[in-house]
Amino acid sequence: MWAPEAQIWHDRFSDSKLGNLTSRSIHSPGFSMLFPQAFCTEDGGVCQLTVGEGEINAAATLMALVLSPSFDLRLTYFLLAGVAGVNPRHGTLGTVALARYSVQVALQYEIDPRSLPPEWPTGYIAYGRDEPLKYPSITYGTEVFELNANLRDRAHRFASNSILKDAPGPQQYRNLYRDREDTYKMALRSPSVIKCDTATSDVYYSGKRLSEAFEETVSLWTNGTGTYCMSAAEDNAILEVLVRASIEKLVDFGRVILLRAGCNFDRPPPGRSDLDHLTSAQQNGFDISIENIFLAGYEIIQGIIFDWNCTYRDGIKAQNYIGDIFGSLGGRPDFGYGSITNELRVAPGGIDLNLAKREMDRRERLTSRSPSKI
Repeated sequence: MWAPEAQIWHDRFSDSKLGNLTSRSIHSPGFSMLFPQAFCTEDGGVCQLTVGEGEINAAATLMALVLSPSFDLRLTYFLLAGVAGVNPRHGTLGTVALARYSVQVALQYEIDPRSLPPEWPTGYIAYGRDEPLKYPSITYGTEVFELNANLRDRAHRFASNSILKDAPGPQQYRNLYRDREDTYKMALRSPSVIKCDTATSDVYYSGKRLSEAFEETVSLWTNGTGTYCMSAAEDNAILEVLVRASIEKLVDFGRVILLRAGCNFDRPPPGRSDLDHLTSAQQNGFDISIENIFLAGYEIIQGIIFDWNCTYRDGIKAQNYIGDIFGSLGGRPDFGYGSITNELRVAPGGIDLNLAKREMDRRERLTSRSPSKI
């Protein structure tokens, strides 16, 4: 997503047997001004692109990539990899997580916390609702994405072969959570590779109440299936572009892997304020999280390449629903209100299926009955 996350690949990938990522550089119009080139091995088998930070930068860069005539991405596996905030209930500094769901938790109304009724846990209110932690009755389509669980499980097995880095600095900070060992036992452990889900927000949030509210949002918006463990700023933006590109058969959404590594805790340890945790604490998790992105990510890439002809060229069939909250790629979402496409895949070429009217009609129906959960 930004320079340090990219540099580790340029520094270390050439030591592998998979080629040199600086053998070729390719520019396409629309790439970030800060990161104007994609870098590829000599045979083009592996490429690395830095999309920039935040949802807007990520979406703009990915759209430029999928529309570029310089790339044929129809058989490409996408490894979305970056650092993240980590939930101490499920991981620790340096933990690597592979996600099935990504949830755009900040796509909500927000009121100043100083204006809240005393019993409210947060100032975030789902669209179309009048109190927190209810299911939105107005959806934009980017709230939740579900990825190929079979592919995620294979990526987890590959990544689990890596020996993740740790260091004294993050070890010292994670020990501050020992006073709540019953709740934060995972925070006290060494880094590992886990399976859990990401929350997307351009707001860099920190603190117990915000993190717990978004933790509940992830569970609620995935109908109790998702487990929030990582916070990031780009994932849903990238996934929306890949859904649209998949509709046009430019990519295969079933070939997307989402990997995040924890570089800081999303809430403070006992006895620390939210502000101190955000602005003054020396968590020291950044360096090992960058290392662990590469160590785990390299194992995934190697596993796919080594078994390409027998297994991965034809793709890994998903047994679960994959796609967005609208059902754009066909099938019935196991979250949200069901498909607006009658469970049919949206056809390429811009054929008008009157989906905008269907969505507005659905909003009207849902707003009148305002479900709290489904």
